[in-house]
Parts: sequence; structure tokens; C-alpha cells
Amino acid sequence: MYVSIGSDMAVRDESIVGIFDLDVTSSSKHTRDFLRRAEERGQVLAVTGELPKAFVVTREFPMDRVYLTQFSASTIEKRSKRPLGGFGI
Repeated sequence: MYVSIGSDMAVRDESIVGIFDLDVTSSSKHTRDFLRRAEERGQVLAVTGELPKAFVVTREFPMDRVYLTQFSASTIEKRSKRPLGGFGI
């Protein structure tokens, strides 16, 4: 099944490693380092031109991706029909 993450973008639900709220997680040095390294590797894709509320980490062949989305983490979780505990929220 595919999960809409905004702006006509969808990812396979089984490829989702985690869905993270930016307001909550961006205060962590580890999260900021992770996002910086992903940006340096070209793995970050902005799904929207709006201010992002969450990011979705996927494991896709041939490389992992980090999608910045305008949707909240809980909205994406509801669309995926998977429990919050199955993601890194």
C-alpha cells in the first residue's frame, strides 16, 4: 500500500522506517546531526514548499530517503493505518 505524504508524493508503507515530528525531534542534537548528514548525502527531499511539520525516513533501493512534509506525523500515521508504536514518533 502507498501512503500519501503530500504534494502528489506517496511512499510504500513497508519502506517507512520512521515518522518524526519536527517540533519535538529537532531539539535533539542527534536528530539535527542525522538530518545534516542526510542533506550532505543528497537523501533529503522536500515534498512541500511550505514549512515542514514532520519528516519521514524510508529505506528504499538504492538509498535511504528523508522526506520533509507539511503534514503532521499523526496525519501520516493515520493514512498508513499502522499504529504509532510502529514508527519512531
